[in-house]
Amino acid sequence: MSVPAMPSGSAAPPGQPRKAATAAWIGSALEYYDFFIYGSAAALIFPEVFFDESDPATATLLSLATFGVAYAARPVGALVLGHFGDKLGRKKIMVFTLMLMGLSTFLIGCLPTRDQVGGLAPVLLVLCRVLQGISAAGEQASANSMTLEHAPPGRRGFFTSFTLSGTQGGQLLATLVFIPVAAMPEDQLLSWGWRLPFWLSVAVAVVGWIIRRKLDETPAFAQQAAAEGVARMPLVVLLREHWADVLRVIAAALVASVSTIFTVWALAYATSDAVGMSRTAMLWVGALANVVALAAIPLWATLSDRIGRRPVFLIGAVGSAVTMFLYLWAVSTGSYPLTFLTGIVCFGVVYSAANGVWPAFYGEMFTTRVRLSGVAVGTQIGFAAAGFAVTFAAQIAGPGGDDWSAVALFTAALCVPPVIAAVSARETHRVPTESLGERAEPGAVQPERVTA
Repeated sequence: MSVPAMPSGSAAPPGQPRKAATAAWIGSALEYYDFFIYGSAAALIFPEVFFDESDPATATLLSLATFGVAYAARPVGALVLGHFGDKLGRKKIMVFTLMLMGLSTFLIGCLPTRDQVGGLAPVLLVLCRVLQGISAAGEQASANSMTLEHAPPGRRGFFTSFTLSGTQGGQLLATLVFIPVAAMPEDQLLSWGWRLPFWLSVAVAVVGWIIRRKLDETPAFAQQAAAEGVARMPLVVLLREHWADVLRVIAAALVASVSTIFTVWALAYATSDAVGMSRTAMLWVGALANVVALAAIPLWATLSDRIGRRPVFLIGAVGSAVTMFLYLWAVSTGSYPLTFLTGIVCFGVVYSAANGVWPAFYGEMFTTRVRLSGVAVGTQIGFAAAGFAVTFAAQIAGPGGDDWSAVALFTAALCVPPVIAAVSARETHRVPTESLGERAEPGAVQPERVTA
C-alpha cells in the first residue's frame, strides 16, 4: 500500500533536515566507534587474551569468528527493532540502540581474561558481542529513515549519506584511539591497555543520548500515523508487498564484505608473521582511508542526487572488486607506500561510492510505513554474510594465512550479487518522498512530481 501524499503543513520545519543529518552523523560515529574498536581488538589483541595462545592460527580464527557473531545477531535485532521502529517511530529506536551499544561495549572492557576464568571468558565475550550486533541492527536503519524522511526534495542522497560518513568517522575515531594503545609495551597492552578504548563507551553513550533525545520525529512518519495509522504488523506488510526489494537489499548489502575484509582480515594478515608489517602503520592506513572517505561519501551521494543511485552504486561495487586485488597485493609485498596508496584508493575513494549512496538507494525502495523494517531486515541479513566473510577469508587464506589472491577472488565474488541487485532495481532519485515504494517496472525512472 502506498503512502498518501503529505500536505504542505507536514513538511519538515526549517533546520530539521540539517539537525536530523547531524544527529545521524554524530550518533552513527559514536555507535560505530564502539563497533569497530572490537574489530581492531579481534585482529590484534583478543587471540592472545581470550583464546589459546599455544595455537596462534586457531586463536586468530576463533577471534575473527567472534567478530562475525555480531553480524549473525543483527538479523534478529533487525526483526525486532524494525517492527518497533515502524510502530513507535524512528527517534525511540535511535536512542535505544545507542544506549545498548554503549553498555555492551563498556562491559567488554570489564571482562575477565582466559587466564583468569578459562573457557568462560570467550563465552562472555560472545554474549557482549551479540548485544553489539542487536544494537547495530537498528542503528543505521533508524538513522537512515530519520534523515531520508526529513530531507528536502532532490537532496535525499546527500542528507542520508551523513549516516555513513558518521560510520566512517566512528571507524576513524576507533582507529586513532587504537594507535597509541597498540604502541604500548606488550605486557601493559595485554593486561589492561586494551580495555581503555572499550571503557570510553560510557562517554559515547552519554553524548549520543544528549544529541538524539532532542530530535523531532519525522513529518512523514507522523503524517502516516495520523492519516492511516501505523501497520499493526509491519513485517507482514513488508514481506507481502516488498519481498522483491527486501531480496535486492540483502544481495546489495553483501558489498559490505569489502569493508570487513579491509578493516579486519587485511589488518590481521598484514601484521602476521607472513608479512610482518607494524600494527601502528596498518592502523594508519585505515585512518587515512577513512579521512578520505569522510570527504568522498557526501560527494558520491551528491552525484547520485544528479545522475541516480544505480550508476554510483555500481561504480562502488565493481570498482571495489578490482581495487581489493590491488590492495591485498600491495600488502603482500610489505611495501608501506603501495599499501597506503592502494588502501586509500580502494576503501577511501572507490568503496565510498557504494557506501555513500546505499542509505538513500535502499530506503527509497520502501514506503514510510515499512521503511525502517525493510532497510533493517534487508541490510542486516546481507551484513551478516559480510561479517562472516572475515572468518571464511581466514580459512580460504590457507594454513599459513598468506593466500591473499584467494581472499581477493572471494571478495570480488561477493561483489557480484550487489551488481545484479543494482541493475535490477528501480531508479528513485527523482521520485517524491511520499511516492516512494510505489510499484514500477524495474529500471524505470519515475517522473518527479512537484508538491505544494
